[in-house]
Order: sequence, then structure tokens, then C-alpha cells
Amino acid sequence: MQTTSDRRSSPVLTLLVPLTALTLLVATALVASLSLTAPLAWSRAMTLGAAAIVAGCLACGWSIYSGARHLQKLSTTDSLTDLPNRRALHEDIKRLEVRDQEVALALIDLDGFKDVNDHYSHFVGDAIIRECAGMLRAVAKEEARCYRLGGDEFALLLSGPLAGTIAEGMCRGFIERLTMPIVIGDRRIVIGASIGLTRARPEQDLSSSELLRQADIAMYASKRSGRMRCTWFSPHFDISRESTRALDQQLRQALASDQLAIHYQPLVDARDQSIVAVEALLRWTRPDGESVSPSVFIPVAEESGLINDIGLWVLRRACSDALPWEGITLSINISAAQLRNTEFPINLGQILEETGFPPERLELEITETSLVLDPVTAERTLDVIRGFGVNVALDDFGTGYASIGFLRKFRFQKLKIDRSLVVEAEEDAASRAMMLSSITVARAMNMDVTAEGVETEAQAALVRAAGCDQIQGWLYFRAMPAAQIETLRAVPAPHAAIAGVH
Repeated sequence: MQTTSDRRSSPVLTLLVPLTALTLLVATALVASLSLTAPLAWSRAMTLGAAAIVAGCLACGWSIYSGARHLQKLSTTDSLTDLPNRRALHEDIKRLEVRDQEVALALIDLDGFKDVNDHYSHFVGDAIIRECAGMLRAVAKEEARCYRLGGDEFALLLSGPLAGTIAEGMCRGFIERLTMPIVIGDRRIVIGASIGLTRARPEQDLSSSELLRQADIAMYASKRSGRMRCTWFSPHFDISRESTRALDQQLRQALASDQLAIHYQPLVDARDQSIVAVEALLRWTRPDGESVSPSVFIPVAEESGLINDIGLWVLRRACSDALPWEGITLSINISAAQLRNTEFPINLGQILEETGFPPERLELEITETSLVLDPVTAERTLDVIRGFGVNVALDDFGTGYASIGFLRKFRFQKLKIDRSLVVEAEEDAASRAMMLSSITVARAMNMDVTAEGVETEAQAALVRAAGCDQIQGWLYFRAMPAAQIETLRAVPAPHAAIAGVH
């Protein structure tokens, strides 16, 4: 694709060319006039002087012209990678708009780059950026133009028949190259990429800003879908964003106007069914009485960043509610966004101090996904949390990719077996063997084990025989307001179930 910056001309360059030509013409006319009117000796001297003037004018004009071209290049080039920059991308898209052909744009954002800067220094981060720029050039070859838009963001642009198909192939090639570690000195650094793709066909009137917006939305869809993938922009993304934006505003209002509430689901001892812990579960009921499921509003809060404020509200309220429930552990779920927030441990310490809640009675539940997304930050945060005396549990075990090395690295105090594994173990011998081996590993690492989602007596008997310490599920209790917990503490779980609490 012919898109070199040399083919773009600035107003300064456009003006310099005729000015230089005019100077040369005037100087030439002066030489001719002097040659005709002056005596021979004077004529020769004047001719030489005029020639010097012409040469000086030409040299000056060329110097200005070259300097202007250099400034033009600097204004459209990224200094770190020598790739064209965001301004150059806008100019190229505008130039391609007048052509009768498809234009494809890919927006590429590196995953995990912030950690590279934080843990290895900006010098290594710059080296990673240059390496990635080289990879992008390699996959683009002469068919597309590559850009660095700033930070860890790149773009790729091409036009012509099948531009979209070719762009997607290039992006997949770039992702494939990132599956191998990047070697910087004696370090082998693994980094990923999330890519958003969009295209403009000849009949569409899409500006450069609109194309970038669409690619940006598609790129974030790739991040939400697990990263290291390409996603094409779809119009329903805009519809989804509007509904998400509206829900986010409603959720902010709910937090400010006390529409949120916490219910607590008891966990019972596997031996005598006494209540030994409660899990705090967030609930949202709108003023019109409609309940919004956490599976709907929690992802919205995580994407907007509101989850940090909501998470602190839950921690403070739950610690206050559970303070009088002596002998009962309070379990609270922590999202991936909270775990990545470097201020979270500080805020947690402040809440424990404000409420007076004993840290040894607090248990934070973390999912496998939260840890895999950013293991270095997660490990550092969990170390600080454990320093307070707070316990950490691995939630939803059996749904992800936790290994023995994973369990050893993060040193959990409890393993919570997901309901899906409990249900499968009841029906399938292989799943039952997996659950038994998981419990054996947990025991070897001095971890307690809780079975989640137990709904039948057969499931309860199974997990009890397998060696689980605690059982959580509708067989015993559903989640309930804080006011009911104190009453239940004096009532054995089977009696409470008969009374219709579950």
C-alpha cells in the first residue's frame, strides 16, 4: 500500500517550492540585465555577484525546504519505534477515504505491559515496544502500514480487495509470535495482545475518528473475552455499550442512595451441621422492586471501575454486621479488579481498624481467573493481606486451570469446590476421583475444604465422605439478611431447614 510520508506535503512545503523558483527567476533576470547594460569588466563582476546571490538563495531555500520536511516527518513519526504515529494514521485514513476500495483498520493493545514497566523498569518496557514494533512490521510486510499510537497501543492499516481478511491474518500472525517469550538481555518476558478490527467499504462514509472508535470497542471486547485474540466490530457492540452505560449510571445511583444490600449464606460444619461461617453476597433491588442479578451488574461495575467503591462498601458493611457474630468466619468475594488495585490492601487495613473486626475471622475469596490475569500483582497483594492476619480462599475450584504448583505458589488457607464438580462427582466416577484427589492435595497443603452448591442429601453425604470440612448450599440455608443470622446461631441447621429457612 503506497502510504509513505514522503507523499504527504505540508502547507509549508507547498509554499516553499514556488518561492524558491521565484527567487531563482528574479536573480536570473538581474544577471541578464546587468550583462546588457554594464561595461564588460563591471558586467563580469556583477554577473559573478548575481550568480553568488542565486546560489545563496538556492542554498537557503533548500535548507528551509529540508528543515520543513524534517519537521513534517517528526510531527508524524513515533520517536521510539520510528513508526508513523496517530496523526499520520488520521491523515492516511482521510486520504484513503476518497478511493473506491475497502479500508481495514486493526487496533492492537499489549496485555500485561504495565507490569513490565512496574517490575523491570521503563528501559525494558521501551525495549519490548521496539521488539513488538519489529514483529508488527514483519507480519505487515509491504502490504500494510503499521503505527504506534502511544503507550502500548499500535495500529495496522491497509486498503484494497479483501483488506479485512488480509488484516485479520496479519493480526493472528502477530498474536502467534507473542506466544513465545521476548528475550531482553537475560530476561524472557511473556506478553500478550488484544486486537480490535473494523473496516469501511466504499459505500460507507466513515471518518478516521469513527474507524478508530469502532476498532477500540472491538479491542476491549477481545480483552473481556480472555485476551490474545482478534474481535471484529459489530453494531450490536454500540447497543450493548449504551445499555451498559445506562446500567452503570443506575448502579452509581444505587450505591449513593443505599439501594444495595448484603445477604449472608451460612456454611455449616460437615460433622454436626452447626453454622461456622457466612458468605457475604451482594444484592440490588431497584426502587420499583425489581431485583438485578449480580451476574448482570458486577461485570458492569468491573468494567467501569466502580467495583472498587462497591467492594469497599461491602467490606465495611459486612465487617460491621458480622462483628457481634463471635466464632463465625466472614467470607467476602474479591474481584480481579480489586486485586489489581494497589490501594486495596491499604483500604482493607483501614476498614479493619475502623470496624474493629478481627482479621483472623475474615476470609477473602479469590477466583482462579483473577490470579491468572495478573499473577505478579496478585501475589504481592495477597502477601500484604496475609500480613494483616486475613485468610485467603480459592473459590470455584474445578472450573479453571489451577495446578498443584498454582496452589503452592499462592498458599491458600481454604479450597472451595465448585458446585459443578460436586454435581458431576455424584453422577460420574471420573469426576468423583477428581474431587477426591483435589481434597487429598488440599489436605497435604494444610488447606480446609468447602463444598459449594450442595442441594441434596446424597450430595451432602458424598462430600462429607470425601473429607470436606464445611458444606454450603440450599440444602441447609439460602442467603438471608443480617438480622436472621443471630437468631439462627442458636438453632441447629436441620431444625432451621425444617422451619423453612433453606
